[in-house]
Amino acid sequence: MMEMKKASVLLLFMLYVECVMTFAWAQDNSPSRYQVGVCDWMVLKRQKLGEFELAKQLGCDGIEMDMGSLGQREMFDNKIRDPQEAAIFKRTADSLGIKVGAVAMSGFYAQDLTKRDNYLALAEDCFDTMDKVGNVEVAFLPLGGCGNDWHTDKAKRASIVKRLHDIGEAAKSRGKRVGIDTPLDAKGNLKLLKEINSEGIAIFYKFQTIVENGWDICKDLKKLGGKNICAIHASNTDRVWLRNDSLIDMPAIKQTLDQMGWSGWLFVERSRDVKMVRNVKMNYGNNVRYLKETFNFYPTPDIVLDSIGREPSYVNTIIGRAQKATDELGITWTPMGQNVQNIIANRYFKLNDIYAERDSIKKSDKQLADALCDSKLYRSHFGFDADLSTYLNPQEIERVKDVMTFHVVKVTYDAQCDMIPTLKEEEKAQILTWLKEARELAIDAESSKKKHEVFGKYKGRINNYLSKRGYDLNKEREEWYKRVKARGGEL
Repeated sequence: MMEMKKASVLLLFMLYVECVMTFAWAQDNSPSRYQVGVCDWMVLKRQKLGEFELAKQLGCDGIEMDMGSLGQREMFDNKIRDPQEAAIFKRTADSLGIKVGAVAMSGFYAQDLTKRDNYLALAEDCFDTMDKVGNVEVAFLPLGGCGNDWHTDKAKRASIVKRLHDIGEAAKSRGKRVGIDTPLDAKGNLKLLKEINSEGIAIFYKFQTIVENGWDICKDLKKLGGKNICAIHASNTDRVWLRNDSLIDMPAIKQTLDQMGWSGWLFVERSRDVKMVRNVKMNYGNNVRYLKETFNFYPTPDIVLDSIGREPSYVNTIIGRAQKATDELGITWTPMGQNVQNIIANRYFKLNDIYAERDSIKKSDKQLADALCDSKLYRSHFGFDADLSTYLNPQEIERVKDVMTFHVVKVTYDAQCDMIPTLKEEEKAQILTWLKEARELAIDAESSKKKHEVFGKYKGRINNYLSKRGYDLNKEREEWYKRVKARGGEL
């Protein structure tokens, strides 16, 4: 009797420990629990070495690498089949700290699995690639190319089930899982998985499918169960960014996945803003950031915003002004963009402080005030370039300066060249040099009016230079007006 009591106590203790561990797992919010990536074929980097650097810029933990297009080929257009290419890809990914979270056979979005007799060879090619780029455990296999009615067509369904069973068993033998993308809800997917009967096949869950059918994502996830989901395409169709998508309650989804004890990769496939659908960095940077803000802690910027003690409305105005530059570069929603934005905003704050001090001292000593102001502007000017160069190349820094000075350099230079088509190359070069010199001074000016005044002085210098070179500016301007008017434009 005593032994039975001991056994009962031990069993209860073990159940208690299991419950505590399960609860702790469900409450775990460590960065490794959820990992966020993008699909390389959607960010226009399908099997391109630059996908890793782009993923780093977007703030991703990794990427979903595609096997390459299929089309009418017998095999995927797969670069990683070459051992040297594979080694370069692996080395680049490791050097940047970017993982390959999954390998996709996206060619089957268009190709019919039931019409590919070499389906096992294609799957093995995928598994080989997964090994070469980092022992990846999850593959993606869409069934879109099988048509819209395969799940109700008994003969076609049987063929798909047979092939998926074969693929699943091959995957299992190599320690991998193939996630299939179906048009079914949880009930339909559970039935399909039972028919396939292979631990090597799971569901590569897709929010878009659930939303388009009007189903509830959280309820569907719970019914399907975490063990049947190997990865998630955590995006909707192209319309708006995820943070603006009223059809996806991401915090509720996160809570559901927590409760299910699920962990794994969340990949952004779509959810691009249709107003800027080609802007890869803005679209995917925004979506990656939103997922990381929701599922994990988004990394704190290296550059701290110097906003303490400043009026909140003023700070917001300056941030908005700085964001115009990062919008121009398409990096606003990336970690790099956050740092660049803070550098620019801090420059505006610094200028404000310098001019405020000047105005305060000017009341008692104007000469001293101006001297101190000029000294501080000069000393801090080059530091701005140095700070930006940590994140941007010289061409990008120039674009930032152009935004901060209302693109006057380009507007003025283009106008001069259009007004005087006969300008020599050395004359164009001199004009551009002076305009860029003006830009350096205008960046530090205290207001938009003062910035334009700086450019005004240099425009006068340019006019004097051109006059000395023999150009009749009044005549050139009159002829220019006529040409512009003739082509339907205005000045």
